Amino acid sequence: MVAIAMGSRSDWETMKHTAEILRDLAVPHTVHVLSAHRTPDRMLDFAREAADHGYRVIVAGAGGAAHLPGMMATVTLLPVIGVPVLSAALQGLDSLLSIVQMPGGIPVATMAIGRAGAINAGLLAAEILALQDDGIRERLAAYRENLRRTVIQSEEAVREAWQTQGASE
Repeated sequence: MVAIAMGSRSDWETMKHTAEILRDLAVPHTVHVLSAHRTPDRMLDFAREAADHGYRVIVAGAGGAAHLPGMMATVTLLPVIGVPVLSAALQGLDSLLSIVQMPGGIPVATMAIGRAGAINAGLLAAEILALQDDGIRERLAAYRENLRRTVIQSEEAVREAWQTQGASE
């Protein structure tokens, strides 16, 4: 249902977080290395044929020039979610600007730079699919409830530590 694409193998360090969240939500997905610069024909063919192969969303991560998400979006009507990968030169700012500055008419939903963006890309892909899949919607609701509980438990732990510290002073 979700195609995870990245411009090079080195992008996996970021994009694995997309795969992990989709796995945790039991959303079918595949992973592909498709370079906009080194294998442009292959990348464009994949994007053109993605819907015919059963994909409903493409998550594309790229660093540096980061043309992958935008180029894929030019040839498919599927939603494309772009993940800017952290780059050495400009800490991912170059990637972010490349992905977010698409011309009007060719949308790419752009996430935050790096790990948080990769996680949110997986969640957004699941939310899109949940519009027509009650099972995914239920798993997303459980995920959100778990986040809420984690924050409440963190607050309780901090309060307890603060009270213990205050009592010992």
